[in-house]
Amino acid sequence: MKTFRIIALALIALGALWVWNTSAVSADGLVVIDCPTINVPPPTPCPPNARCIVPMDTGICPAYLRVKNHNVTVTIENQVARTKIDQIFVNDSDAVLEGTYIFPLPDDAAISDFAMYVDGVRLEGKVLDREQAREIYEGIVRRQRDPALLEYIGRGAFQARIFPIPPHSEKRVDISYAQILKAENGLVKYVYPLSTEKFSPQPLGSVSINVDLKSAAALKAIYSPTHNVSVSRENDFHARIGYEASNVKPDRDFVLYYSVSEDAIGATLLTYKPDSSTDGFFLLLVNPKVQVEQQQVVEKDVILVLDTSGSMQGEKIVQARNAAKFVLNQLQPQDRFSVITFATGIISYAPGKLSPSSERGGAIRFVENIAASGSTNINRSLLEAMAIADKTRPTIVIFLTDGLPTVDETNTERIIENVKQNAPSNVRLFTFGVGDDVNTLLLDSLAEKHRGTSAYVRPGEDIEETVSGFYAKISTPVLSDLKIDFGGIETYDAYPFPLPDLFAGTQLVIAGRYKNGGAATIALNGNVNNQTQRFAFEDLNFKTDGGDEFIAPLWATRKIGYLLAQIRLHGENREAVDEIVALAIRYGIVTPYTSFLIQEDADVLSQDGRAQAGSAAATRMPVPSAPQSGPGAVIASQANKSLQEADAAPSSGEGKFKHVGDKAFILRNGIWTDTTFVPEKMTTTKIVFGSSQYFDLLKQHPEWSKYVAVGERVIFVVGGVVYEIAIGN
Repeated sequence: MKTFRIIALALIALGALWVWNTSAVSADGLVVIDCPTINVPPPTPCPPNARCIVPMDTGICPAYLRVKNHNVTVTIENQVARTKIDQIFVNDSDAVLEGTYIFPLPDDAAISDFAMYVDGVRLEGKVLDREQAREIYEGIVRRQRDPALLEYIGRGAFQARIFPIPPHSEKRVDISYAQILKAENGLVKYVYPLSTEKFSPQPLGSVSINVDLKSAAALKAIYSPTHNVSVSRENDFHARIGYEASNVKPDRDFVLYYSVSEDAIGATLLTYKPDSSTDGFFLLLVNPKVQVEQQQVVEKDVILVLDTSGSMQGEKIVQARNAAKFVLNQLQPQDRFSVITFATGIISYAPGKLSPSSERGGAIRFVENIAASGSTNINRSLLEAMAIADKTRPTIVIFLTDGLPTVDETNTERIIENVKQNAPSNVRLFTFGVGDDVNTLLLDSLAEKHRGTSAYVRPGEDIEETVSGFYAKISTPVLSDLKIDFGGIETYDAYPFPLPDLFAGTQLVIAGRYKNGGAATIALNGNVNNQTQRFAFEDLNFKTDGGDEFIAPLWATRKIGYLLAQIRLHGENREAVDEIVALAIRYGIVTPYTSFLIQEDADVLSQDGRAQAGSAAATRMPVPSAPQSGPGAVIASQANKSLQEADAAPSSGEGKFKHVGDKAFILRNGIWTDTTFVPEKMTTTKIVFGSSQYFDLLKQHPEWSKYVAVGERVIFVVGGVVYEIAIGN
């Protein structure tokens, strides 16, 4: 059988970090086959939505190489990044395949020591400059009628031949390269191009990315705006970043930012201003040291309030005991603590606030002997905790329950009001709901009103793991009652609101809007052991034009999360609903009010359609009518929290949305349409896909290639001008 020639495009790039629970990442390759003219196996009709490189009217679907596994190991030390990629390609066809492996290089990266091995044998290759790579990309686009490769216009590439791959066999491809990372405004950026995965005919079997980050100066911000990753800080100079997933296909590159500073607290600013006449978006990363001096640690009180009602019997009470013992063992010498258990009545380990030095052992023995029985007296247990709180010291109340209030006061609103009337302003209330039979409205409201957070331990999850992981993050407060002064820059709509306290080894991410740009000194003000402290950061720049586009949809995600939480906790109002709908359409975010956006016949582009969408939203799915307890209530609470605390822009919604920079595209009548397009007010300039005018446009404006790459038929708006990429005349 005649050997097929393939072009396998696999993106490899730079570094890896964070994901957004929203879009998973992988680094699969793309296999494009130049079909031979003789000895061709019987043609196979293209399955729905498959990519075909032969003329579309033939309906013949070429073979491809599936990626079975993809593992990436990255080391970054003092701005030198070394990346190693291990991929396994599988030939599922009955044909022998061979071809060319093309690797789009990271934009503006200085690559050295690029090596490629196939099944342990080093292959010779060459680096293509931007023009050579452009010719390859454009050639594939013309043959394949798929513009997605145009996203890489302006990048070079590495090219190497792949040896024949027998039918139903595997090939292991190993690639390694080194590069020097650039620093700009105190931030180092590391990019791993993953968006080639959109070419993959099948999701990637499994992917893992592990980054070992070291620096001679103390690490401060470690942040990925594109993906959700775990970050483990070994110390101030060493961190590990990890990500794993399976059966995934990404829609964007993987980006990591980090900064270094020897200051006790670091502040890093990212900004984006679409143009000089539009308000901007900012992202402020605040990072205290991992290891802080004892005098810099805020002395605190910790009050544990544990549900020991009958429903806690069995594994729940065992895990709750272990969680409580973990917290007790983590207390610092200067801390004080109390332990309260509640069922029908209230039992305290000892009156008042106790020293860990003398009472830790006794408290642990008390916890080990607690048993589950009786009803659930939530109101009285919380009032007992507030009664013993010291108004002069920061106080953390950890409240854990698995049920609804059944004795004493059982009305949710009255319990919330009772706690509000009796809680000192220095109390931070953190609630943990165990299982699905909890009142999420009660727990979320208590946490929101007292500057804490709520968390839920679903059936089958471990109470000890959830509580201990949470407490490890908040065990060392370094700045309470945090306030931020942005100097002469007028800011607004910043989230989270209100600001939480700052804890050692954590990262506070604040997203907001600003008016006019310029240089500013940002100051953090707060309390350390009843002493006012101020940390100033000079010469931070709010851009007057351009910047990091991802900040806009990230800010919109957080604002939507905040508005949904307010509606859920305080009731629905038309103004908030309209704002949610407007932001959701603009940035392509699916919410309980806008799930209809994924319907292709929904009119959300015209002015009338947008107005009707806002009017219908409240009656379509009124959020407050949702149950306060049960699996649905817990899931809704967790979904709201993920929006409020999002560190990345939204992912695509069931294939109906695509996100590029600060734009969202929605599929309407077979056309990917910019959501800022208003048909009755705007006239399109048509350009035929694949024409000389089409490619000339990209040569003149390579920065628009990311919009053209969205699809074969696209409408996008730039500077008030509407371009329509059309098929034929």
